[in-house]
Amino acid sequence: MASPDARQRMVRLAVVGHTNTGKTSLLRTLMRDPEFGTVEDTPGATRQVEGARLLVDGQPLMELLDTPGLEDGMAALDYLDQITRSGERLDGPARIRLFLDSPESTRRFEQEARVLRALSDCDAGLYVIDVRDPVLAKHKDELTLLAACGKPLLPVLNFLHSAGHRAQAWRDTLGRLGLHAIVEFDTVAPALDGEVQLYTKLALLLDTQADLLGRIRDDIALQRTLRHDDALRLTAEMLIDIAALHIACKPDDNAVKQATATLRQLARQREEACVRALLSRYNFRQSDHPAYRLPLQGERWGMDLFHPQALKDMGLEVGKGMAAGAMAGVTVDIFTAGLSLGAAALIGATAGGLWQGAEKFGKRIAGRIQGFRELTVDDQVLRLLAVRQMALITALQQRGHAAQGPISIDEDATPEAAGSGSGSDPTNALVANTDQDPWRKGRLPEELLEARSQAQWSTLTDHYESSARRDSAVRLLARKLGP
Repeated sequence: MASPDARQRMVRLAVVGHTNTGKTSLLRTLMRDPEFGTVEDTPGATRQVEGARLLVDGQPLMELLDTPGLEDGMAALDYLDQITRSGERLDGPARIRLFLDSPESTRRFEQEARVLRALSDCDAGLYVIDVRDPVLAKHKDELTLLAACGKPLLPVLNFLHSAGHRAQAWRDTLGRLGLHAIVEFDTVAPALDGEVQLYTKLALLLDTQADLLGRIRDDIALQRTLRHDDALRLTAEMLIDIAALHIACKPDDNAVKQATATLRQLARQREEACVRALLSRYNFRQSDHPAYRLPLQGERWGMDLFHPQALKDMGLEVGKGMAAGAMAGVTVDIFTAGLSLGAAALIGATAGGLWQGAEKFGKRIAGRIQGFRELTVDDQVLRLLAVRQMALITALQQRGHAAQGPISIDEDATPEAAGSGSGSDPTNALVANTDQDPWRKGRLPEELLEARSQAQWSTLTDHYESSARRDSAVRLLARKLGP
């Protein structure tokens, strides 16, 4: 039980409205909790008053009460008129107290009494409206009954993305009833600034609580930015891991098939891990995301030790072990002319422990000399991975926690849509259809090109080595993924 002082520091809101308008859905989205309460298509899913608290820096600043739906407001208002003694002038709250003290408040109008009692005990109410419904007399009577509690009411227009909604009719009716402060908030697909707008308008109605509501509003905006930054970092880490992934094998058919299967499996598993992390960061269930299979059909052969940074690393290591000029010549042989006569000198230097770069690069070069080849993912696969994750992040940002269906990603950003054409390549089709995306064409970001030359950057193999430069590449790549 909260102390009186703790309750005074919190704004208490009752979420009220007709049955089955999305009251519990609103709380799920505001609390970012898909498990709160019960959401069903049938009326009356909520039968009791349930509460949840919103914390900022560990301090509870708001308490939200989820109330049952009003089912018979018309009859309740008629009853209230009947029990008011003739000639007695009572204000709204006094009439509500009379109603709550009456015998019918525990019998016929038990549901309505719970709602009125909760609203009377709160600072304000959020009146949730399903704008798909026509405006009926029962809704007007509900609002009259709720207004009698003497608490500010902020109408919340829900399900605005539905075809044929009646939002304007509701606005006109609310205006005639004196409710001019209205907020649009679709609980299934809220606008990015929907919560900020809601608390901004609440602050107008509750001016004495404006500072506290401002703290909540600012924290919501901050948390949204932090979630987005974290999502970009998770995506950048995945891209670095897969770009740096190298699978070496002998050039015979069986070895190539096995290496290809391993490469694809590792890349798919890494993307799945990224998806799980994104869902968790946005506090959605794993079952919310449809299990699209990534069409990894692009591989490439060759050693990516020709990146300028790799050459620089080689030169630095060479300079420590023996004459820099001589070894630099061998390095250039390896990178520009393949395995030339200079390679024999390199092998000898490696065997004698004179070349400091042997530990990092020696095994890879020695494998190449012995006929081994290195397999990595194609550039188009990296593009596809980036586009898919950015599409998922966008979908998560625009999804309310009351949504019941699977996460919907734009059809141009799904493998199914990308591969729907006859004989089309799903990777190319996906990238080609995202005309506004910088990943569609052009040079890959420098960080991914460098990652190709740094096999030890991939956490997908036993050769992973943490490094400050890898961390820096992840940060820079994350910035390029989104604003």
